Amino acid sequence: MSIIAFAAMPTSDAENLWNGGADAYGHQPETMTSDGPGHPCRHCLRNIDAGQAFLVFSYRPFPELQPYAETGPVFLHKEPCERYAAEEVLPPVLTTSPDFIVRGYGENNRIVYGTGAVTPIRDIPTYAAELLGRDGIAYVHVRSARNNCYQCRIDKKEAPAYGDAGASI
Repeated sequence: MSIIAFAAMPTSDAENLWNGGADAYGHQPETMTSDGPGHPCRHCLRNIDAGQAFLVFSYRPFPELQPYAETGPVFLHKEPCERYAAEEVLPPVLTTSPDFIVRGYGENNRIVYGTGAVTPIRDIPTYAAELLGRDGIAYVHVRSARNNCYQCRIDKKEAPAYGDAGASI
């Protein structure tokens, strides 16, 4: 049996930007100040609070350039934050909109056509698990239903095994 695991931007990607590195287009991130909700950090998967500085940059959550490697603007706390770790729990950033696009990708990092759907928040875990149970789907992206901005990734995670605990009766 498998369960889903929500995954934030890798810490190595965030550290690159925090340490002055370039974004997916080779540019330096822009620094802005949050005016309140609507600026989700892709590393801690929480909203950036009003008054906090954040980075805006181009992000490509794919390993190489190819036609389906979508690149778009995302946000990151300017000061280092802890990476989201509660893999099986819906991240806080996914509670800020009524719905999101949930879409499957194959091992080749290409969109699996017919999988993308505008999905109400409450249905994201169920739909993601359904997609990850299909042949040919390696992982899922959650994206903004309004702007198509990348939010996070969902992977298949094996459920812990029960039984065989070595106890005898």
